[in-house]
Amino acid sequence: MKIIFYDTKKYDKESFDKAILEFPEITVDYCEADLSVTTAALSQGYDAVCAFVSSDISAPVADKLAEYGIKLVLMRCAGFNNVDLEATGKHGITVLRVPGYSPEAVAEHAMMLALAVNRHVHKSYIKVRENNFSLLGLTGINFSGKTAGIVGTGKIGAAMCRICHGFGMKVIAYDMYPNKSLEFVEYTDLETLLGCSDLISLHCPLTKDTYHMISEYTIGKMKDNVILVNTSRGALINTEDLIAGIRARKFFGVGLDVYEEETNNVFENREEDFMETSITSRLLSFPNVIVTSHQGFLTEEALLAISQTTLQNAMDYMSGTINEANLVK
Repeated sequence: MKIIFYDTKKYDKESFDKAILEFPEITVDYCEADLSVTTAALSQGYDAVCAFVSSDISAPVADKLAEYGIKLVLMRCAGFNNVDLEATGKHGITVLRVPGYSPEAVAEHAMMLALAVNRHVHKSYIKVRENNFSLLGLTGINFSGKTAGIVGTGKIGAAMCRICHGFGMKVIAYDMYPNKSLEFVEYTDLETLLGCSDLISLHCPLTKDTYHMISEYTIGKMKDNVILVNTSRGALINTEDLIAGIRARKFFGVGLDVYEEETNNVFENREEDFMETSITSRLLSFPNVIVTSHQGFLTEEALLAISQTTLQNAMDYMSGTINEANLVK
């Protein structure tokens, strides 16, 4: 099988080059450009394309891929909200993903964001580098004894529950399908979680039901001085409502690894560019907000797991033994 690998970064190539040694039946060609209507033509002569969370797999792109004979899209990520499944299904294109690569990687990043905004690490780092050792404005709170509200308790959310439990926090959660292995977690409805939690961390997929689940209404249900963290999908949060809540001093801190309209920024160096919208600059203007570059997954262990699972998905497709858990329907 020949696979063209879109939106290649140095760390992608390094991890896939290691993993592919175990899959001699597969060859990969790397491409720096991301998948789009224009670049879909690069897939001609290949059996499959490998795409990522920021890739465009809309209906027009699916049409082009089908035109060039592509029957398999390998998503090297868990999310697939950027895939038009009706269009890929119409063309008989199979879409496989990596639903669980390293839940701990993302959960640890979520807790890092929570701790950093709580203890003002971003401000302290800059102050000390400028020889300012004042502690003014750096007061945080103890997480021990506080309540963590985890929205979504799949593999990543469950890992976050365990981390919060380890910090001595009471852990409550909201999920339509409770994780019975989390015996220390108290499940409740979303409004109760919002009203009781000192830390709220989002770990759910983006669907029509979860789109803008954090909005003016749900922000109003939260405790004052709450810490909000999102490492899932940016559109879970209505950014305009979030900004209004920050300005109203509703939040003690906000940690975002994802945010709306991040697509053109994800994994790119844009130091010389002007921002097309004001969302990023407005978020970065607040002293109690930390934004990171969609890097929750970025650990050596996670990259290796992503590579191995992606290539195994290709092998399974060739042999006709697809892992249903990895099939996007």
